[in-house]
Amino acid sequence: MSNKEVKAALKSARDAIRNKEYKEALKYCKAVLKQEKNNYNAWVFIGLAAAELEQPDQAKGAYKKAIELEPNQLLAWQGLANLYEKPNQTDVKGDLADVYQKLLELYESGDKQKWCDVCNKLVELYHQEKKYVEVAETWQKLIRMKQEEGAEKAELHQLWKKMIQFLKDSTRNQDNKTGQMLLTAFEHALNSADVVPGEDHQNLYKDFIQCLSKFPHEVARLEKACHDMMALYPTITYPLEVLCLHFVHSGTLSEKALHCFSRLLEMDASSGPGIIGFGIKCLKENKYKEAVKSLTEGLQKTNQCPVAWHYLAEAQMKIHEHRNAVLSCNQALEALGSPEGPNLRWKNLALQLKAETLIKIADADAAEEAIKALDQIVDGSSGPVVSALRGQAYLNKGLMDQASKISQELLLSHPDLAEAHALEGFIHYSQKNYEQAEKSFLNAIEKKAGTAEYHQYLGLTYWFMSDETKKDKGKALTQFLKAAKLDSYLGSAFCYLGNYYRDIAGDKSRARGCYKKAFELDETDEESGTAAVNLSVELGDMDTALSILNEVTGKARPGTAKWAWLHRGLYYLRTGQPSQAVADLQAALRADPKDSNCWESLGEAYLNRGSYSTALKSFRKASELNPGLVYSIYRAAALEQILGKYENAIATYQQILKKTENYVPALKG
Repeated sequence: MSNKEVKAALKSARDAIRNKEYKEALKYCKAVLKQEKNNYNAWVFIGLAAAELEQPDQAKGAYKKAIELEPNQLLAWQGLANLYEKPNQTDVKGDLADVYQKLLELYESGDKQKWCDVCNKLVELYHQEKKYVEVAETWQKLIRMKQEEGAEKAELHQLWKKMIQFLKDSTRNQDNKTGQMLLTAFEHALNSADVVPGEDHQNLYKDFIQCLSKFPHEVARLEKACHDMMALYPTITYPLEVLCLHFVHSGTLSEKALHCFSRLLEMDASSGPGIIGFGIKCLKENKYKEAVKSLTEGLQKTNQCPVAWHYLAEAQMKIHEHRNAVLSCNQALEALGSPEGPNLRWKNLALQLKAETLIKIADADAAEEAIKALDQIVDGSSGPVVSALRGQAYLNKGLMDQASKISQELLLSHPDLAEAHALEGFIHYSQKNYEQAEKSFLNAIEKKAGTAEYHQYLGLTYWFMSDETKKDKGKALTQFLKAAKLDSYLGSAFCYLGNYYRDIAGDKSRARGCYKKAFELDETDEESGTAAVNLSVELGDMDTALSILNEVTGKARPGTAKWAWLHRGLYYLRTGQPSQAVADLQAALRADPKDSNCWESLGEAYLNRGSYSTALKSFRKASELNPGLVYSIYRAAALEQILGKYENAIATYQQILKKTENYVPALKG
């Protein structure tokens, strides 16, 4: 076949392909290759025809042979790209990316439009594969090309925005290089915006700030972006809210942070982040109740601040709302999820605070929960304070050996740690080894004098050690006073002060004040509530007694606060108000249906009201529950007599006289 014939055969092959006669085309090409086995065009045409005949392996082999012959010729690369782009081609994305890279190289000095088209395709391919670094680098090449061609500002703005779209998912698996490219794209997009200030520009700024807030190491850049946006859009609260949340999350309360909180609240008094910031400020200023109020309100308004739950738990812990504090810790842990970086520190803090709070609840179930929380602290087992907490949890659970082992190890490894000495003190105190407990608590106080709990336990140690230490003003009393001064929310310290003034000093008025304070701090403290009421009655101050009882019964759920219902019922009984007495004594019995004395009092109230049948039932119930209540049996007999049930009455009187021969009321009856 002469040179002329080769050219004619290739022309026939081209015409056959144009007419979709692919098998014919293959025949011509094979004839050419018999003559010239390295003919570039023949291999390219075979690739084209085989691809159309759905013979991808043959097509790929032909194109690769052509490329081998002429690596810098376009045709074979274009054909290979078209082949790999077909939907039936799988697992070729890596190869296709290499082909696109070569095409970019070949188009670079020539057809700029085709270069841009291939560049777009390559970026889309990288994006599908989540190769964000390659996406960013390739797209930046495209933008540089456009800049060199003198593209308009508006076109460049759209290109930077497109780059943001490509990279915005990359913040989830953040590598620093992609992150920096994304932030750079935001800055270029903001600088190339046409209308400033304007709605699109404002939304872009919000996205930029939101993106920055996901990068813990970009604090300075975040603060600058927020301030720049505030300068451009002084009525928009968004940048201030982000800044406030950033300061809350950082855990530092600088002047800058305080200024940010107050400025945000001036602009929008109902802003969640602003209210949270104010709550944290209150917490740091020891205004715990205000802190609880503000943090609770702020958290209702924003769900973007898991750390605020931790601060709320801290404030609740300070006012001894232990069960609420545990719930807040659980909310913090749920909101933090499975964190990394700074959030991991917050998770560990929330777990530790949860354990501390559960230990204060001081029952075996709470101790078990506390141990579980401590087990979840990452790298927490090595911390001495965490070890001391674990020791206390074991002690609350009754695992004395484990608690003692931790205590001994801590005293050896950390002799200057107050918590180590306190743990030793708690162990001795629980075993009633009061002399050793005294030494341990004194050591703990020497290391950390400002802890109310240590003073309270030293006071309790003196209280139970001996009559001398109980009565000695310099011992128990002094320690309870110090505890109450250091922690004005520690209800139990005021309760013990009440015990001291009532039982040792004989000062009923002062005792009542302490019990009243203890009860105001902890409305579940029945001992203090009862003592405050009883002392008010003894002091002739029924108004105070009733105000306490009315407050408790007003808030009580059905079946609770028996002591308050009973006390008020007995008061109404004494003061000739039997109907009110009946209602209150019934409420008391809903809380404790097996209290025989309460049934007896209810019988008395019904009797005074003239309800003889129900009175009789109440007295019978009392004597069933406690057969030793002679008065109830006598009252039942007397009522049977009144109701004309004489035989029953006589039998009941005789029953009493068998047990108590000289019981005069029964003899009379």
